[in-house]
Amino acid sequence: MIKKIKFFIFSITLLLLNGCGVYSFTGASISPDIKSISIQQFPNLAMLVQPTLSQSFTMALRDKFASQTNLNILLNNGDLNIEGEITGYTNQPVAIQGNQQAALNRLTITVKVRFTNKKNNKQDFESTFTRYRDYSSQSNLSAVENDLIKEINTDLVEDIFNKAVVNW
Repeated sequence: MIKKIKFFIFSITLLLLNGCGVYSFTGASISPDIKSISIQQFPNLAMLVQPTLSQSFTMALRDKFASQTNLNILLNNGDLNIEGEITGYTNQPVAIQGNQQAALNRLTITVKVRFTNKKNNKQDFESTFTRYRDYSSQSNLSAVENDLIKEINTDLVEDIFNKAVVNW
């Protein structure tokens, strides 16, 4: 009896999802005629260059689209195209205490993104995205940098993904 109920609920769910057209569980709203996306390498043009940032950011962005959509990832000429550059990478003190020492430091990454949709140029945009993470001034940046970059990249990629294909 439980198997029949589970099958019934599963069947109803499938029917409801078929009626939703291009909606996905990720919230992405991609037209069915969009089949591919090209995501160019994001060069690091920041004043302070972290050597692995360009590669790690670009791969995080490609991985997000590969795992959250059914789009084919191409090197060039996708129906959708994302390109841009890393324009800022800064580390600065925040939360100055009474003894003129910072309690926290802030690592900030800024990227400029150009998004084009060959099928619907009304969705094209050029935007700058900035995210940061604070960390204890007692920590050495080199000890926490890789984890901070990974967290910031995750946030930046989520922001770009949402603006490009979630349309919220």
